[in-house]
Amino acid sequence: MAERKGIILAGGKGSRLHPITLGISKQLLPVYDKPMIYYPTSVLMLSGIRDIAIITTPEDKEQFVRTMGDGSQWGVSFTYIEQPSPDGLAQAYILAEEFLDGAPSAMVLGDNIFFGHGLPTQLKAADARKTGGTIFGYRVADPERYGVIGFDRDGMVTSIIEKPEIPPSQYAVTGLYYLDASAPERARSIEKSARGELEITSLLETYLKDGVLSVEQLGRGFAWLDTGTHASLLDAGNFVRTLSERQGQLVGSPDEVAYHQGWISPEELMSRATRFGKSEYGRYLQRLLLP
Repeated sequence: MAERKGIILAGGKGSRLHPITLGISKQLLPVYDKPMIYYPTSVLMLSGIRDIAIITTPEDKEQFVRTMGDGSQWGVSFTYIEQPSPDGLAQAYILAEEFLDGAPSAMVLGDNIFFGHGLPTQLKAADARKTGGTIFGYRVADPERYGVIGFDRDGMVTSIIEKPEIPPSQYAVTGLYYLDASAPERARSIEKSARGELEITSLLETYLKDGVLSVEQLGRGFAWLDTGTHASLLDAGNFVRTLSERQGQLVGSPDEVAYHQGWISPEELMSRATRFGKSEYGRYLQRLLLP
């Protein structure tokens, strides 16, 4: 069976963050000390995924190429796919169909940040399911902002509803989806919603109806942040700063992940550290090489 490939959805207009996104993609804004896209990239890398598509707008593509390159600096490969118009999250599977070429996928939204000890273990467990789909649920105080998981009295998943006025629970579907090779075909089969988009919840419901959708809960020891508003962007930066300064460890560094995965050599890491030598990020990479 083909190896799982990764998708980072980094399109859209970032209109909720205007005017700061008028001249730059939302996913390239800084979250404390790194571009936002570094965080979802590191999540896919933690899962062992090395073949990754970045979906973005034609206007923003060159910004991503300049920032991320071809991926070889981290021992991975990036393919850039243009999104002509933002027509819903499920559209990503149609746009990436040729790239996937029959492989299962892990898609992460470019403005999502995941953190937690043991996250790689859960990611690898999801990757081990080569058929069906796996999503991750997280309890939130404002579920009406998200796709929400509905449960019956026995705790079984009964529905996934996008931004409901009356949420059936407080468990949100996070922006991380492990789906099998049938995802592009399923995405083509769903109809656009009332707001004219191919909703990810509609795609997930096809797996739910077939009885092949697994839902894993991220517990108290995990954090899931999205950065879609000015306040949440600031909160995410403060969260990363607090962890970094208190623990002396970076969050969401593809350079560190690549080194620990054995995908780049000590010499290659030192080259990266030297490039960023005037920043704390570069000095941190240098410290990784100390005995």
